[in-house]
Amino acid sequence: EAIAFHTSRHYIDLSDLAIARGIEPEKFTIGLGQKKMAIASPIEDTVYLAINAAKKALVKFNISPEEIGTLVVGTETGVDHSKPVAVYIHQALGLPSNCITYETKHACFGAMAAMTSSGDWIASGRAKGRKALIVAADIANYAVGSAAEPTQGAGAVAMVVSDTPKLVKFNRDINGYFTKNVMDFWRPLYAKEAFADGHYSIQCYLEAMTETIADAGPNLPNLEEFSACLYHVPFVKMATKAHMRHFEVDSNTEITKESENFTSFRNSFKEKTEPWLNLNAEVGNIYTGSLFLSLINLLTSPNLPLDRPISLFSYGSGCAASMTSIQPIAGYHDWLAQFNPAKELESRKRLSVKEYEYFMEQRELQLGGDDQLKPSDWDVQGDYLYLGNKSHIRQYLNL
Repeated sequence: EAIAFHTSRHYIDLSDLAIARGIEPEKFTIGLGQKKMAIASPIEDTVYLAINAAKKALVKFNISPEEIGTLVVGTETGVDHSKPVAVYIHQALGLPSNCITYETKHACFGAMAAMTSSGDWIASGRAKGRKALIVAADIANYAVGSAAEPTQGAGAVAMVVSDTPKLVKFNRDINGYFTKNVMDFWRPLYAKEAFADGHYSIQCYLEAMTETIADAGPNLPNLEEFSACLYHVPFVKMATKAHMRHFEVDSNTEITKESENFTSFRNSFKEKTEPWLNLNAEVGNIYTGSLFLSLINLLTSPNLPLDRPISLFSYGSGCAASMTSIQPIAGYHDWLAQFNPAKELESRKRLSVKEYEYFMEQRELQLGGDDQLKPSDWDVQGDYLYLGNKSHIRQYLNL
């Protein structure tokens, strides 16, 4: 019924970063497909991003807090081992005390898991006319100078799910799932940054896609029937690999540059996936929200056919995945002004590499029980900014 996005005030241009690292810019801009990367300051934590996205979703779509009966935050960058990000949103938005509130974690699959369970809650009749608020909020953080450095990002996508949708509807009879215990990407409790086996993770992602398509079975439309195909996007180029695997499974052939159907694959990718990756290229990796950022991008198009499905593939390292589909609802584009993040992205401030490295250095500092932060130090304004701790309790501006 509603969707909204919020990101950090600052970004770094990937060409600037490449030059500073002695790398050809095309390795990032073409090899990874990334143009810019949102950089969160220490006061723009996951809670700040999640609350602002959620508030936009309710306010801009005229949804009352009293209408929300379930609130779930999908994140792998929570702020506490026990206390969920969701309860901060519950307070900030003034949601009812009988609102089911919790956090889901399965790397980048958390928000889709929340969508599935919330849809089941509504379909079961237990919602009793109330709606679910799902927030996908994350800050992708890797070490300065590391191989993963250009695949960072920060942002949150909030979505309201109900039995009166305005934007898209889920095809509930099309579902494929896959779970397998793999060590492709993980972050132990003692580590501030994730460990990753990049090449292996890509293999796991593609295996999961193959298996979810198989599990969806004959109900899943053929690739040609989809008007668009959206995927989890840790970096833009991954969507190319994903669509290639989707094409291979659908056509039961292997694609190489020398194969006869390579041109058909490229045409399919350019029509069904490539147009909806611009926001991902501008923001970077936002983990649980990356698939839904592509969905926002898709909904900015005024000409989506209402009678054709759109595929959604979600993948979370570790790993879990799903394949499902949605269809646009007549009048979806009437809400463009409510969810289009173009103005917000245009108003961001570009960081120099030196400024970016300072941000990263300050983010790495371990705040103690009474350490404070000042918004004036970070050129960021607004509510819900993280102000540090008091007696080991997180403090937020106007929360």
